[in-house]
Amino acid sequence: MDITAIIEAYQTGSDFVTTLTAAATAEEATIKSAAFIGAGIATIAGLGVGLGQGYAAGAAALAVGRNPGAKSQIMSTMIVGMAIAESAAIYGLIVAILLIFVAPSI
Repeated sequence: MDITAIIEAYQTGSDFVTTLTAAATAEEATIKSAAFIGAGIATIAGLGVGLGQGYAAGAAALAVGRNPGAKSQIMSTMIVGMAIAESAAIYGLIVAILLIFVAPSI
């Protein structure tokens, strides 16, 4: 809430506590809405990770089809790569949870 709205609320006869409460409520709503928008953006990380892991699994299946003898090496490399890629999705989830539950209360 900006200063003009506070002055208008004071001039209309509302008491000081009510005026400051209205200002704090409007500011808190702005912070919460920004935190929710940020959480939504943070969850987009899961989209990229899902696409990347699907591509990696498809490429590994093609590689095993071409060279079945190297199946164990291909699979272990794919699993390590997917685990590293999955960490980006977990980071996005943690950021989203922090924005939803922690940021508005600060």
